[in-house]
Amino acid sequence: MCVKEIISTDDAASAVGAYSQGTTNGELLFTAGQIALTPDGDLLDDEDIQTQTEQVFANLTAIIEEAGGSLDDVLKCTVFLADIDDFDAMNEVYGSYFDDEPPARSAVEAGALPAGVDVEIEAIVSLE
Repeated sequence: MCVKEIISTDDAASAVGAYSQGTTNGELLFTAGQIALTPDGDLLDDEDIQTQTEQVFANLTAIIEEAGGSLDDVLKCTVFLADIDDFDAMNEVYGSYFDDEPPARSAVEAGALPAGVDVEIEAIVSLE
């Protein structure tokens, strides 16, 4: 029987809708898409893509660590970009978080993202 556990931390941006920061069954963690929103509620939509990506990773890291994992445990990320032309700048920051064994990844231009941000990233993480 699968038991769903909600993952929530004050060290990442609060869920602002009908979703959780993350959910797990004890083996896999699924994060919600994270945007450039600080834990204090400051939206960084006017910042450059690198700054936004750094905040996204701060949020992802906090959620993953709350569930007992680390970025080393990430199996797959999906990156949503408002403009695919921001890929290289986003990827420079993204790559700094995954050195030797990066996870699988998809990156797509999604057009309009929540709150007018330029990047949103979600992750699937192994907790075993």
